[in-house]
Amino acid sequence: MSLAVRVIPCLDVDAGRVVKGVNFRDLRDAGEPVELAARYDAMGADELTFLDVTASSGGRATMIDVVRAAAEQIFIPLTVGGGVRSVEDVDQLLRAGADKVGVNTAAIARPQLVAEIAERFGNQVLVLSIDARRVTDDTPDCPARSGSGFEVTTHGGRRGTGIDAIAWIEEVTRLGAGEILLNSMDADGTKDGFDLELIRAARAATSAPLIASGGAGAAEDFPPAVRAGADAVLAASVFHFGTLSVADVKAALAADGLPVR
Repeated sequence: MSLAVRVIPCLDVDAGRVVKGVNFRDLRDAGEPVELAARYDAMGADELTFLDVTASSGGRATMIDVVRAAAEQIFIPLTVGGGVRSVEDVDQLLRAGADKVGVNTAAIARPQLVAEIAERFGNQVLVLSIDARRVTDDTPDCPARSGSGFEVTTHGGRRGTGIDAIAWIEEVTRLGAGEILLNSMDADGTKDGFDLELIRAARAATSAPLIASGGAGAAEDFPPAVRAGADAVLAASVFHFGTLSVADVKAALAADGLPVR
């Protein structure tokens, strides 16, 4: 592994405020997004991700304003996702100052959107976000049960799609996704560590850069995710509520012999 591992704070933005919960529930306020973005830039974050968790058409104007204000304050790449449904949405966010745009539910509804965005803007702009959960013998009528054992979900992990997560990663890579943001819904917000089995399976399925998300609770949780195949590690609540700093994570990665910036 020669490229430096990227450490990426994620800001879930709801109506102009940063929020965080466990398994996408019980959201609590974590601050003002532009202030937090500037703080993470100063702390040495390699990139930032904003996710618009309300993502309604009414919230879109608020998010554009947040992106524009943040882009003026920070000097690191900014990815913005949530409610992106069209090439025009991507264009709007890039014009507001985003460097990359995350797509999730709209790609599930119409996979060709991935190819359209990659063709128009280049695949380096497109981060395909996947919320994956484990399926078991008790999961009714789920084709993923007989495949990788991981299913693509929507609506914050509350709604199954029946799509096998690893097969989906292969498909979106072929369609032109430049990067995969892989969030374990089982681990999200639990602080029990990343889902290493999920990361390994995803790594075997794609050559695209892989961002691991969901489950970070301590600095020592991050190196195993990279060893499992992640090119970047993303976390939210451990950064927002001061459990860890970006420097703590980079120190743990470096101590494990992994390259950091």
